[in-house]
Amino acid sequence: MKITRVDVVLAPRPAVNPPFRWRTGLPGSEGTYTGAWLVIETDEGHTGYAFTVRGTILADLVERRIRSELLGVNPLRREWLWHRMWELDRIEEFPLYTLGAVDDALWDIAGKAAGLPVHELIGSFREEIPAYASTVTFDTIEEYLNVADQCLGLGFPAIKLHAWGDWKRDAELSVRLREHVGPDIPLMFDGSAGFDLADAIALGRVLHEANYLWYEEPMREFSVTAYKLLSRRVNIPLLVAETSDGAHMNSADFIAAGAATAVRTGTTYRGGLTGALRTAHLADSFLMRAEVHGGGLANRHLCMAIPNTTYYESLVTTSSPVVRAPEVDARGMVRAPEGPGMGWEGVWAAEGVPPELAARAW
Repeated sequence: MKITRVDVVLAPRPAVNPPFRWRTGLPGSEGTYTGAWLVIETDEGHTGYAFTVRGTILADLVERRIRSELLGVNPLRREWLWHRMWELDRIEEFPLYTLGAVDDALWDIAGKAAGLPVHELIGSFREEIPAYASTVTFDTIEEYLNVADQCLGLGFPAIKLHAWGDWKRDAELSVRLREHVGPDIPLMFDGSAGFDLADAIALGRVLHEANYLWYEEPMREFSVTAYKLLSRRVNIPLLVAETSDGAHMNSADFIAAGAATAVRTGTTYRGGLTGALRTAHLADSFLMRAEVHGGGLANRHLCMAIPNTTYYESLVTTSSPVVRAPEVDARGMVRAPEGPGMGWEGVWAAEGVPPELAARAW
């Protein structure tokens, strides 16, 4: 089998309505933007798809660097192509989501060629997984508490906070939420890299006293040493290496430094499924969890395939009312995707083929 065609199909996307925001200092939801589908065709009739929200960037890189590397190559040589992309990264400094799009599209082809869902091709570990409600940033503590009540009512078994980035306000919110939901609901906190070391220590101690399950990305991840110092001063489990470049290679540095209780994995920032699996297996060798970052179809396959993850992340962007993502059922569970490959065709059958792909897909 050979790759015969590589295209980027630009896909204008409307603004999220209603808009939402992240912590102080970060941009919120985008307005209208241009995403893109990466479409890789083969001489045996199998076509792989992957989507990214950064369509213009992907189109440029495919045109200048990536297409010529893929044409004529056997798409089942995912390992070789993954390493080749890293060779090109030295020149281009590819955004990790670009590497991820190429790799995920190749996995889509492989699953279709084998007649298996991607998670079964990898080797499935489970058939369903609980989803936690991952909040955006809301205005008041009362709004967060109302959101928590709605999430639990919708079946979510656990809740993760994205708060304001002010450690004292975030600490008050965290304690109030614990008091509100009681001792048995798993709670997590994501700092979105909003703190320096001193404030990260102060908040981490409060989160430990409030029995939070994990403390995620409290600081930017450029300095492994800063995380090592944090790990010595707090007792709460640290979930790290979410946005650091280098996939499993950087995750290894966090682990070797004693700066991680668990690491992040996922298809977006680890270089697709191949990089995400490397990270998960690395963590597993240290009896560590590799919690999957973000939702989406590729990450659903990943959640089903690795043993050392505990939840699927489902973003909650509205407070009145909270809307549960379609892949999360009334029990708060997410089932394994069915059908060969990633399963985009099944999504399109239910929701309609995206207009920008209609002429190509069917």
